[in-house]
Amino acid sequence: MQQAPVVSIVDDDESVRTAAKCLVRSLGCDAHIFASAEEFLKSALVSTSACLIVDVQMPKMNGLELQSALRAKGHHTPIIFITAFPEERFRARAFEEGAICFLSKPFDAKDLVDCLTMALASARGGGSESAS
Repeated sequence: MQQAPVVSIVDDDESVRTAAKCLVRSLGCDAHIFASAEEFLKSALVSTSACLIVDVQMPKMNGLELQSALRAKGHHTPIIFITAFPEERFRARAFEEGAICFLSKPFDAKDLVDCLTMALASARGGGSESAS
C-alpha cells in the first residue's frame, strides 16, 4: 500500500489552516498544519513533505523567506503560495525560486486542487507547469 503524500500547510490564519487541511485530507493526502514558518522549520516534516501550502504574509518570517531558507538548505519541495496581498513583486519572487502556484485569497477550492495535483506530480518527478 502506497503511503499518502504529506502536505504541510503554513499560515498564521487558523481558519485558512483548518479549511486547507480539510480539503487536502479529502484528496487522500496526509495534511499537517503550522501557525508559522518557524514552527514548520523546527518540525521533522521539513524533509518529508511532498508539498507545502504557504501564506505569503506572516509575522516574523514570511512565506517568501521560508522558501529562501528551504532552498538554501537544499530543500526543493514544491510550494503553493496563497495570499491576501497579490502584489506582483511577491508573485515574481515566488516563481523565481520555483513556486508551483500563487493563489490570491479568497481562491476557489478547484484552483487549489489543480495546484496540488501539479505540485504532487512535480514531487514524484513528473513535469509541472506554473499556474497563477
